[in-house]
Amino acid sequence: MDGIQMNALGGGPPEVLTLGETMVLLCAPGIGPLRHARSLDVAIGGAESNVAVGLTRLGVRTAWIGRVGDDEFGRLVRGTLAGEGVDVSYAVVDPAAPTGLMVKARRTSAATEVNYYRAGSAGSRLSPDDLPAGLADKVRLLHLTGITPALSESAYDTVEAALVSRGGAVTVSLDLNYRQALWPPAVAAPVLRGLVERCDVLFATEAEARLVLGDPRGPGASPLELGYALAALGPSQVVVKRGARGAVAVVDGVAYDAPVHRVDAVDPVGAGDAFAAGYLAELLAGADVLARLATAAASGAFAVTVHGDWEGLPRRDELALLQLLDADDAVAR
Repeated sequence: MDGIQMNALGGGPPEVLTLGETMVLLCAPGIGPLRHARSLDVAIGGAESNVAVGLTRLGVRTAWIGRVGDDEFGRLVRGTLAGEGVDVSYAVVDPAAPTGLMVKARRTSAATEVNYYRAGSAGSRLSPDDLPAGLADKVRLLHLTGITPALSESAYDTVEAALVSRGGAVTVSLDLNYRQALWPPAVAAPVLRGLVERCDVLFATEAEARLVLGDPRGPGASPLELGYALAALGPSQVVVKRGARGAVAVVDGVAYDAPVHRVDAVDPVGAGDAFAAGYLAELLAGADVLARLATAAASGAFAVTVHGDWEGLPRRDELALLQLLDADDAVAR
């Protein structure tokens, strides 16, 4: 697996590398307790691969590294991502562990429950040996999340190895994506802080910012204050995501606001990944901060309007349709 392989999108090597666990997603099609569901829809989902799909749809060649089981679920993961143009040639098929499982249900029309079955999964067995020699040094951007180091010691070591092996010109993007089910705050905080100190672009929710910062300004700190405090740790670009309330950013010491779109949210899961993909795609395209935030907000808005973690992610030629999502009469004529 040494060397750079050709990416399915545009025929060139990957511009972005991301790594982590992608699971099979079972989702109840109706609303109510999962125990009453009589069927489950089958799909895939994972924070890093969601970003990879979002980037490829926006024209960025992206490679995903992860482990899947030698099972039908693993074949579904690789086939789906490859079908979206993501380079999965570096993914590892692990014959000794199953593909992880995620189950999602809408308990009410406004509340979504997500449960994970990933202990001992193939994805949790990610290893530094899974990183192809030279790959992290040759891409333009390395995208990481706070999920992967929480999966296992070897997965944590893989994140560290990717950081060490990257070239000096490689931008490091980090989405904190804190998952309390994987590790408690006291364990996660110092690890995530260490990653923040070594990244260039940071995405965080307000709660994640407080976790990393130790809430130094008290619970009343504004999102912008949190952004500046995170930027003081090292990243030159910090985006504090606020869900339906938009986002604020601190880039090279200057504050910015992301636009807010009025849409009917069907499934909020994956919105943050969509936001990150939109921002990073414009960053790689050389766009200014306002354009990065505009595409990020648009991508997040598109993502929540359909079921699934990544299915609603937009292509570039669809971004202009966002005005329809905001409109009262959303019919293209």
